[in-house]
Amino acid sequence: MDTHTIKPAPVFALVALLGLAACGDTLGEQALLGGAAGGGTAVAAGGDPLTGAAVGAAANVAYCQTYPERC
Repeated sequence: MDTHTIKPAPVFALVALLGLAACGDTLGEQALLGGAAGGGTAVAAGGDPLTGAAVGAAANVAYCQTYPERC
């Protein structure tokens, strides 16, 4: 009998990416929310949390500044 398992890293990555949709109202909030999502994703995926936080913060700020109507 085959059993199917769900790997947690892709699931956490998807949740983190969806979390980036909650941008924040100020530049600081955008960086904080993105950093938290990126750091959490890195921990879940077995990566470096500081790198994940930096990438997440930069990505969220860039997205929110480019598309403010979507935040």
